[in-house]
Amino acid sequence: MRTGSEPRTARSALRMRLWLSVWGLAWAVFGTVAFALAGRPGWAVACGVLWLVITVDVVVVLRHIRQGPHYQPGRDVPPYRPPDRGP
Repeated sequence: MRTGSEPRTARSALRMRLWLSVWGLAWAVFGTVAFALAGRPGWAVACGVLWLVITVDVVVVLRHIRQGPHYQPGRDVPPYRPPDRGP
């Protein structure tokens, strides 16, 4: 059921986001090392920056997972109530 408030009450598949981030983290580390060894410092820096962004994302996702069902609902957590609309 759509309520029109989805941007505020949307839920994220945090476990999937975590595993995709871990996959990206592995490739960013590999790219940083590979480009550094190949003598391509520009690409190594770009992969290093991506590595940093992905690491921050993993930390945020893990924090949300640890905060409990509000951020990672299961089958036993009901959906958010639609916002009350005025008269």
